[in-house]
Amino acid sequence: MTDHPDAGSCELPNEGVPTDRSPHHPFRRGPFAWDGIPSGVYKTGEGSGTEMAWQGVARHTLAGAGSEPMAFELRYFEIAPRGYSSLEKHQHVHSIVVLQGTGHVVIGSEVFTVSPFDLVYVPSGVPHQFVNDGAEPFGFLCPVDADRDHPQPLTEAELRDFLADPRVRDAVRGQRVLSEESHGRTTRAAG
Repeated sequence: MTDHPDAGSCELPNEGVPTDRSPHHPFRRGPFAWDGIPSGVYKTGEGSGTEMAWQGVARHTLAGAGSEPMAFELRYFEIAPRGYSSLEKHQHVHSIVVLQGTGHVVIGSEVFTVSPFDLVYVPSGVPHQFVNDGAEPFGFLCPVDADRDHPQPLTEAELRDFLADPRVRDAVRGQRVLSEESHGRTTRAAG
């Protein structure tokens, strides 16, 4: 981990980018990996102790963060069993394509079960989280614009509204607790 507790996966320095600038990076089966492309950290800081908690996520930047002249980055995220990404929102849109395992994707008030080759679109400003509640790694490709805004946590009001739906509340993971003063009762996201 690094000493940047406020940084998200979008603001990390070029950790996890290809060390070998070759135009070809053969894929190695089981575990998912590409020759010359190291696994990087998902976010800096301690995931379970931050406002946007996360657990068991690795990031591989496959293209765009190095010397390639691209207006996008292609990243592969892998979430370990019982792991989850941060619950966040941002202004940029993005999509993912599942490559391995199964998981749940929470997008706004919807919860989807996804498996290999499913495509998921995340609209601008919509809270979302990726959860692996299976026994195998859950991995997906995520192309994003190279120039994009930083992930943001939900406000207490947004989180309260978000967790009001029982399906969403049951799917979300993390340790964010709303104060009783903010809405008359305490709500805890499972984790």
